[in-house]
Amino acid sequence: MTTFPEGFLWGASTAPHQIEGNNVNSDWWAQEQVTPGMELSGDAVDSYHRWREDITLLAEAGLNSYRFGIEWARIEPLPGRFSKAELAHYRRQIEFCFELGITPVITLQHFTTPQWFAKDGSWSAPDASDKFTRFVTEATTILDGVAWVATMNEPNMQAAIMTAMARMAAQAGGQWQSPTVEAEYASDEEREQAARNNFLAYADPEIGRKFVDIHHAAREIVRARTGAKVGWTIAAGALTAQPGGEAKLEEIRYGKEDIFWEGSRGDDFAGVQAYSSQEVDANGLVPHPKLPDNTLVGTTFRPDSLEMAVRHATEVTQGVPILVTENGIATGDDTERVRYTDAALRGLHNAIADGIDVRGYLHWTLLDNFEWGHWEPTFGLIAVDRETFVRTPKPSLGWLGEIAKRNGLA
Repeated sequence: MTTFPEGFLWGASTAPHQIEGNNVNSDWWAQEQVTPGMELSGDAVDSYHRWREDITLLAEAGLNSYRFGIEWARIEPLPGRFSKAELAHYRRQIEFCFELGITPVITLQHFTTPQWFAKDGSWSAPDASDKFTRFVTEATTILDGVAWVATMNEPNMQAAIMTAMARMAAQAGGQWQSPTVEAEYASDEEREQAARNNFLAYADPEIGRKFVDIHHAAREIVRARTGAKVGWTIAAGALTAQPGGEAKLEEIRYGKEDIFWEGSRGDDFAGVQAYSSQEVDANGLVPHPKLPDNTLVGTTFRPDSLEMAVRHATEVTQGVPILVTENGIATGDDTERVRYTDAALRGLHNAIADGIDVRGYLHWTLLDNFEWGHWEPTFGLIAVDRETFVRTPKPSLGWLGEIAKRNGLA
């Protein structure tokens, strides 16, 4: 049997906007109402009210950790005005995890921000750090006993979106689009060019550095006010170079990832989030080839991307411990989910066997949910009927739970 380190975290991750429903004070909720092609989050899967059931299903399967977010837009609906009721709501979730023997991993900001923050300039505003750290300070009042805290989810993706929005604002008629909703293209050539220029591949390094500074400020608050390990989570592309694409790879990867991995130096952990791999040639990103086993979001079936990402993150962070905070596959075939995850975990174990310090594996995601603009991609270990909200665990949940119970692969 392939055994993982003692005390290894086995769990699943979620994001509040994607599962809770009716996050009406957030910037994403506002954007959904006006952006063509985006579906609405609406009630999502009503985990705001059904979180006890969701955590219980995770625990009964044998998993020992649950990563979830506390929604800034709910906690601070107006600048400097904090909701004691919402803070208590999230504290109850934390305490319920403790009751069931589940280790909570708390994300303080998972893509969404309050509408007032967005209207005031979002992360580009001169006082963005002051606003975020004010929220973080308040959030620490409910984190007693929490061992793991991520300040932000995928700041590199947020920086890429900001870069793209600035670029589009400079173009007449530019329209913001959800990064997960595919645009309409007039031809395959136009589609390929768009893939090469995918705005999520590029981020202004200055925006990246600002995120790093904000993260460091939040990190120090969490350290001063709690006993938690603190880091942040980064979207890892597991990019590789075609012959002649080496220089372009370095250029793309620096803005997309490495400036953020460098910002993780000094953290207690680095959250790795990997799903697939993509090649880079001299012109930029190479579109994913169209293969029978491509995922529901069009990416290639590449479970080896997790091992690749963990090794790269360890190298750039200079040995910061790794927590896999997201890894999974968008598929309607649960046997494919098991096949993908089994291969990903075997690759992860290879990295551990080579001396890389990995503390846990949190699958994306616990529940089929709202995927940032559309509902079709299903990543969950649990299916949810969107009319009744009935939860139906998939075989993959029990399969991963058995791995967690024995702390190893058969």
